[in-house]
Amino acid sequence: MSEWHFAILLHSPQLFVALLLQIVTITEQTAEDAETRSFWRACQEEHGLPGNPSSFAAQTMKALLSTLGFDKKLMALEDKRVWQKLLCADTQHYAAALLAREMRRALAPLCPFMASHLLGLLIGKQPRCPLPALAFFVELLPCLDLSKDGPRALLVLSRQLPSECRDRLRLALRGLVVLSKEPSLGRGIRGLYPHLVQQLADPDAEMVGMTLCVLTCVLQDKDLVLPSVTALKLAEPLLPHFENDNSHVQRLSIELFCMVMDLVVEEEETPLTTIVSQSLLPLFLRCHDENPHVAKASGEALLCAARFLKRRDLEELLMKKQRMKFAERLLLQDESRAAEHLRWALPYLQSPQRPVRRAAVRIMGLAGVLVTGQKEELQVLTEALQALRGDERPSCMSIVLQLAFERRSAGLGSSAGSDVPASFGDCQFPVKMGAPAEQDEPAGAPGTALAAQS
Repeated sequence: MSEWHFAILLHSPQLFVALLLQIVTITEQTAEDAETRSFWRACQEEHGLPGNPSSFAAQTMKALLSTLGFDKKLMALEDKRVWQKLLCADTQHYAAALLAREMRRALAPLCPFMASHLLGLLIGKQPRCPLPALAFFVELLPCLDLSKDGPRALLVLSRQLPSECRDRLRLALRGLVVLSKEPSLGRGIRGLYPHLVQQLADPDAEMVGMTLCVLTCVLQDKDLVLPSVTALKLAEPLLPHFENDNSHVQRLSIELFCMVMDLVVEEEETPLTTIVSQSLLPLFLRCHDENPHVAKASGEALLCAARFLKRRDLEELLMKKQRMKFAERLLLQDESRAAEHLRWALPYLQSPQRPVRRAAVRIMGLAGVLVTGQKEELQVLTEALQALRGDERPSCMSIVLQLAFERRSAGLGSSAGSDVPASFGDCQFPVKMGAPAEQDEPAGAPGTALAAQS
């Protein structure tokens, strides 16, 4: 090796990739093929080789890495049991990704050549490439010159979508996050819209977060205009993520929603109008989020929504930071939707964040004044009372609302001939002895006054 060191260095990217694919292939074959196992046992007896062909390839790979000056990292990889995981079909892709990550740090000059060579091999594999090879490739993606190799890399990743294999799907999305930062690939990635929009319904916050990152990057083209139908398909699945448990997903979904409103084609009435109208109340409540990034994004999206709807009155109130007046104006503009507003605000009464609960209580008070006694409205009032009673430490504002809703529900139920739960007459509030109630709103504040009027 000392005599041919330069030649080994020159061809090491191809040699390493060949060994990696050899390990992957042999692991798949020996797990299924009795003849392969029998053949290797004969070779082992004749030549004194390691216990199986995968181990022999891994031993060769370690020798190659040692020649390249990777000795210190080899010890660290031994401690992490990477080689054992690389020889097991179930953990092979995790080990391949970890190996690539370590090589990017210690053998950075060789990684672009390795990634380029592997890309050339993966392009020819239809329809799907081996999962460990894909994991290794995704880790090395940042090493590629994406302006040159990006289109081929996008072709490899696009073949992975959609997929029932969660690991393959996760790797494809991770790769697309890297590719989406290359402006020249924006159009090609936008061709994957159907798959990406479908991915927004995934229950995994990490998957949704990566999808949102990709969509946000490819929509930043200053010359891009979205047809109204495309904008609607993109905006609809974003609304539920305003309430995602992951604050990063919340912020990204709200920011993307704002981008969609800015990019949609100008029309008198677009299919997006209804969705934007439905977003006003959730965005208002998220303006009170304890996470400053979510609150800031919500405020900006709320202002964008008011402009999109051409509601100059709402826009002016937001510009003046008069959010409670904004809420009053929003609710009073269409009294027929009082039950809908109550329904939207209802889940926020259970929010773990005190500022959001306070804002929801105010909205409930405003909307409760407007209900007319329809069956659906009474059902929402019933649910609201149950939610308010579930609070172990209710605020002064929520106690006012419980009393107001008690009278309102009983009165409307009587006038409408509806059955109101008997519990409405037993107004027991679970305030713990010695526990001071929260001071939500000073006397005379808009929400308190309207709740009292009810």
